[in-house]
Amino acid sequence: MAYGQTGTGKTYTLGRLGDEDTSARGIMVRAMEDILANISPETDSISVSFLQLYMESIQDLLNPANDNISIVEDQKTGDVSLPGATVCEIRDQQSFIQLLRLGEAHRIAANTKLNTESSRSHALLMVHVKKSVVDRDEFCLEAQNCSIGNLRPPILRKGKLIVVDLAGSEHIHKSGSEGHMLEEAKSINLSLSALGKCINALAENSPHVPVRDSKLTRLLKDSFGGTSRTSLVVTIGPSPRHRAETASTIMFGQRAMKVENMLKIKEEFDYKSLAKRLEMEIDKLMTENERQLKVYENEIERIRLEAQKRVAEAEGNYVEALEEEKTKCQMDYMESIKRLEEKWTINQQKHAINAEINNGAGNEKVAELKRLLQDEVCLRKAAEDEIQKIKNQLYRFSKMELAGRNSDGFSIHQVLEEESCQKKKLEEEVRVLRSLLAQISIEAHQFRSYPDGSNSANPLLGLDSLEPLNQMRSRDCNNGERASITNLHEQDVGYGFLSYHYHFRLSSCFCIHLPLDITVGLQKILSLLQSEDANVRTHAVKVVANLAAEEGNQEKIVEAGGLTSLLMLLRTYDDETIHRIAAGAIANLAMNEANQELIMAQGGICQLAMTATDAEDPQTLRMVAGAIANLCGNDKLQMRLRSEGGMKALLGMVRCRHPDVLSQVARGIANFAKCESRASSQVTGSRHGRSLLIDDGALPWIVQNANSEASLIRRHVELALCHLAQHEVNAKDMISRGALWELVRISRDCSRADIRALARRTLTSSSTFQSELRRLRIEV
Repeated sequence: MAYGQTGTGKTYTLGRLGDEDTSARGIMVRAMEDILANISPETDSISVSFLQLYMESIQDLLNPANDNISIVEDQKTGDVSLPGATVCEIRDQQSFIQLLRLGEAHRIAANTKLNTESSRSHALLMVHVKKSVVDRDEFCLEAQNCSIGNLRPPILRKGKLIVVDLAGSEHIHKSGSEGHMLEEAKSINLSLSALGKCINALAENSPHVPVRDSKLTRLLKDSFGGTSRTSLVVTIGPSPRHRAETASTIMFGQRAMKVENMLKIKEEFDYKSLAKRLEMEIDKLMTENERQLKVYENEIERIRLEAQKRVAEAEGNYVEALEEEKTKCQMDYMESIKRLEEKWTINQQKHAINAEINNGAGNEKVAELKRLLQDEVCLRKAAEDEIQKIKNQLYRFSKMELAGRNSDGFSIHQVLEEESCQKKKLEEEVRVLRSLLAQISIEAHQFRSYPDGSNSANPLLGLDSLEPLNQMRSRDCNNGERASITNLHEQDVGYGFLSYHYHFRLSSCFCIHLPLDITVGLQKILSLLQSEDANVRTHAVKVVANLAAEEGNQEKIVEAGGLTSLLMLLRTYDDETIHRIAAGAIANLAMNEANQELIMAQGGICQLAMTATDAEDPQTLRMVAGAIANLCGNDKLQMRLRSEGGMKALLGMVRCRHPDVLSQVARGIANFAKCESRASSQVTGSRHGRSLLIDDGALPWIVQNANSEASLIRRHVELALCHLAQHEVNAKDMISRGALWELVRISRDCSRADIRALARRTLTSSSTFQSELRRLRIEV
């Protein structure tokens, strides 16, 4: 039965035929499909009546001429029937749908303000089912006794399904009913009111239920408090305007839920004869059970003996297999030891050869430097001679032109003074060159001490930084050959500029370690970074890079705009050499924490990231990775490093598998992880999410290189793993990616005692790691 306000979907829920969309079929169609699926057409029958209750008159929808059907009630059983209603036999679903379509066409409906097709009557679909049923329990018992003649005749089971589509309750002022429609509304509300009274009486267990107040309640007498199973569909509208009707409908449903129907079985059984038959069956089953139990025990004993025999055979085979495996493992172990010893001998020979080569290269560098120093001394003496000649010529020239050219004489006198100053500077440079020779000798000694190149100094410092010296010297000599001092004297004003330019280029070659006036010389060097000459630009940036290697020069370089100029070089020029040297200079400046913030403020990290993306040279990538790695050590810059693409660029440089590049990448990751570990241990400002490195996908590469053959890469990666593991939220990701095994290996086999202790402390302090280690039965 469907109950609710008019226009809320009662007919849609119960009576839809689903012609266009089978999924929109109503309950009537679906119920008939279920009934037809569970009967046998040969022995069972289905009959249907379709009625409507219109203004307290029962009308036949299958035969409209039959418009006043009376209700007949059996005095003994209390069953209600409609003898005058048309009853149609149903054999398939299609015939049932045709009957429903015929009945819906005869049902009375009207257009109201609440519904364009408002049902003005209560529709009742009555389905009668007769089904032949065999007593299954008795059939089973008699079949086992092979006494088929004792079966009782089939039982005829009758059932009745009533589907009621109630007309909707309505308020007159909302539906706009008037005239005949008003009388229809009164009749509908009267029958629904009678139904509500019956529900209330049944819910309150009242001794009197007023079922005779309406024909609707008389027809549904069995459905409330009778022997049927009743389902109530309550429909409501979503509009706030109908809040009162919605509340009333829900309260009706709540009261209906309190009604209890009692199902009754109307069959009688001979319990004495049934008990006797059951006792006989029990005795038979007990005898059969004892026989089967004995057979089962014999089978169990046989299986147990066979299993013991198989276990003994398996143990013997297992012992033999273990012995063979043990022998094989011992042979493999001895073979591995032998191969490792041979490999170690070969490596020792290679190291000895490399040491000899490196020592020879260091001696050649020192000899080259001495030769260059001697050449520069000769050049200085030649310059002094030229200056003396110029002085003599100027002195003679000044006497000849003294009368008419006093102003020119004064200018020449100034030039002479400047040349005198240049001479003093040249003498100072010669003195510094001698100190440079001593320093290079010390470096050569250090180079012999570390033939494998593992120097703790900055990567830009070394004998390679002296290469510009030879190039600048050769260029100066060539310039000297092309333009003699005499020609310069004849060009008057051009003399002073060219002479000064020669001095600057000469002195700039040796500013690696010069304690000169940095505020004057540095501005000249930085101005040459804008030169159109690529060679001048390259040598100038090399000088700045070497100056930046000295910690005392870094502040002055930044104050003079050196950092801005270096970033400009990265943005402006595509020269790989310029990029490599400029990135190295920025890496030197990035070792200072104050400079790190300036680099970030001037967009340095974005420029470094772009340089890393475009570069293919391993040395350029090493310089860029070193600069970013230095920035990764600053706690304040972590989020900006990631947002501006610094971490993405650092991780992207692993595409170059050069060990030097990978070591710088590993150092940057270790610095970043250390800062994250430090932040997570602080109460204020700590991140509660997992590591940014894990979010960026760095963990697989870290795990892969945790046991790298290169000691620098391995040490930095081991530190990164330890720092990542200190944050508990990273533990699950590290376990799933295999990092736990590497941590255990580090805690046992790492060559550095401090890293071993850190890994052990991390494993023991994490509850997640401890739980996983207990599960795997691993002891730290």
